Formats: sequence, structure tokens, C-alpha cells
Amino acid sequence: MPAPARAPALDGADETRGLALMQRELKDMRMLLESGLANLSWHDRRQHEPLRASLLEQLSAMDIAPDVAAALAAQAPGRTDLKDTSKLPLALLLQHLPVVENLSTVGGGVIAVVGPTGAGKTTTIAKLAARWAIKHGSDDLALVSTDAYRIGAREQLMTHARILGAAMHTPNSGKELARVLERCKSKRLVLIDTAGMGPRDIRLAEQLAALKEGAARANVFLALPAHGEVHALEEIVRAFSGVSPAACIITKVDESASLGAVISAAVRHKLKIAFVCNGQRVPDDLHAAYLKRAWLVWVARKLTERTPPRSEAYLARHFGRGTAHA
Repeated sequence: MPAPARAPALDGADETRGLALMQRELKDMRMLLESGLANLSWHDRRQHEPLRASLLEQLSAMDIAPDVAAALAAQAPGRTDLKDTSKLPLALLLQHLPVVENLSTVGGGVIAVVGPTGAGKTTTIAKLAARWAIKHGSDDLALVSTDAYRIGAREQLMTHARILGAAMHTPNSGKELARVLERCKSKRLVLIDTAGMGPRDIRLAEQLAALKEGAARANVFLALPAHGEVHALEEIVRAFSGVSPAACIITKVDESASLGAVISAAVRHKLKIAFVCNGQRVPDDLHAAYLKRAWLVWVARKLTERTPPRSEAYLARHFGRGTAHA
């Protein structure tokens, strides 16, 4: 009787390919299983928590980040007697949007505006300076630029300083900045325009260190461009956290197709909004955030009215996990 045929031996390359194929198949099976469970959980939430599920849908439609939408919806009651619940997301955002309520606390002293390239820092400084000059005159006002990198940055601020009749200084290091601030200690308001650098720029740490060395007691505002994407804004906030911003200034609202990302960043980090900028006019397009809170939320809703709602797959993926009745 002939011996049974033996299976051909697999070489190392075949074994590696077979293992890789098995791992991919297991990964695909796991993703299908998780997706199915998420869908079941999301539909269960729709059935048992219709109000919160509706809030999650509406907040997501406004481009509010999933983690922020979930945190906000968790603050809402499980039920309501209201027939029209379309305004509940706006009410939630109004309640939890952090703003500087009293601008007198940031109306004088030394203020530095930091942020990435193109965030509108120099224009914002000009607006703040013009507001001050209109109200108090320019004798007690000084402008400072530490931006020695961007071509024309200092010239732009110098032009505004000449128009306002304000003093202008251009230090090139932390030590020079400290000496400038010592000479300006009689001024009631000193505005520092810093170099714009992206969160991954290797020079950023050096610039922030110079600011802390030269202006350790400055009130720092972080300029956040409204058109930034969720991950980009998150990176910006984390990169500039080393100088402990007292508040943020939302810029370029007029250039943004959505405000969900920037609102999410402010809510997530409890980063109070001091001002909102919605144009290039100096000083007209600078507004106190506490006076524009309702307007900002309304614009966030308005901008996304014509965009398609989030898909069921998106909602299930982000909100379908966990216990629906928790």
C-alpha cells in the first residue's frame, strides 16, 4: 500500500505571507464585529435615549468634535416637554462655551498674542491698539514686535504705530524684550506681537522660551484661526500650552466654512474666548466674546445648514459604543 502523500514544506517566506494574511483577516473580522456592535448600540440609544441621540446628531451636524458632542449631550436632561428640540444644541453650547466675562481684567498691562503662522496676530494687535487709542489715547500705549522672521511683519505693525502715534519697539531676544518692558513700565498697555510659527516648527520652543524669559508676567492670548481643522487646532493648543494662555482670540471667522472645530477646541480645553475677529477692518472687526456668544453659536449653526448631515455609520462609530442606558 503506497504511503500517503506528504504536504510540501513551507519555506520562511510562505509562512510569513500566511501569517500576514491571517492577521489581516482577523483584523477585518474584528472591525466588522465592532462596527456591527456599534450599530446595534447606536440604534439602542436612539430607542431608549431619543433626546440625547438627537442632540448628538445635531451637534455633529455643526461639526462639533465627537468627544465634545458626547460631553455636552451628557449634560442634557434625558427627557423634555419641548415639542421643538432643534434649539437645545444651541442652548447647550451657549451654556458651556467659555468666554472672558469681564474684559477689564485684560484691558491693560502687558499682553502678548501668540499663535501659528497666518492666524492674524499682527492685525489683531493693531485692532487692540486702535481700540485702546480711541478710548484712552496713545500716550500710554506701546507696541512691541518680536517677529524677526517674517518679512514685513514689523513694518506692518510700525505702520499702525505711526498712524496711532504709539511707541514701537523691536527686541530680538528674551533679554532685549525684558529691557524694553522695563523701559515701558510707565505705559498702561503694552501689546507684544510674536513670531508666527507652526506647532511643529523646531524654533517654536526657542521663541516661547524667549517670551517667558522677557515677559514672564504678560497676559498671553492664543490666536486660533476659525478655519482650522480639529486635529490642527488641537495641535496648536497643545504646542502653545507652555506659555499658559489666559484666553484665546478666535480669528478669521469670516473666512471659515465651519466653526465647529474651533468651538470644540475652546470647550475641550476650557480655554476662555476673549475676542472674536470677523474681518480685516481695524478696529471694527474685533468683538468682545461675551457680547458675541449667541452670535458665534448662531453662525456655527448657520454655516453648516447646507452641508449633509453626518451619516449613520459616523454616528454609530463615535456614539454607538458603551452602555446606551448609562
